[in-house]
Amino acid sequence: MTRVVSRMLFLIVAFAAAVATTAPAWAADPVYSDWRGRAIKGYDPVAYFTQAAPVKGRSEHSVEWQGATWLFASAANRQAFLDAPERYAPQYGGYCAYAVSQGYTAKIEPEAWKIVDDKLYLNYSLGVQRQWEAKQAEYIVAADRNWPGVLE
Repeated sequence: MTRVVSRMLFLIVAFAAAVATTAPAWAADPVYSDWRGRAIKGYDPVAYFTQAAPVKGRSEHSVEWQGATWLFASAANRQAFLDAPERYAPQYGGYCAYAVSQGYTAKIEPEAWKIVDDKLYLNYSLGVQRQWEAKQAEYIVAADRNWPGVLE
């Protein structure tokens, strides 16, 4: 082979390898999950409504939904979620409601929660939750406007 042909083959292979290994633009998952893939860091979304408290879920009462593993404290809570997941799943895919209102996503703390108009909202921390509660209605309107565009 001539030197020119060898060089051209090398460039073609190098270009193909570069294209094949180039990562797509980063986009957030539709549901926030921890490093184990658990939504709400393993807390039971139904318990916020039925017990008015964050309750740890159990792996034997789990379900896969929208790319995340959801854990429940009981089989009854798991079934309630399966019957109506949109009713129990937190708003904005479980990302921090304040962050979404500001145009970005952020992780959450399961203890920083509130139910407003029969919808579950989570926040990054208790401090952020206090800030969010100060203008809660305004932040919900902004977050509704930003969601799901903040995932892009």
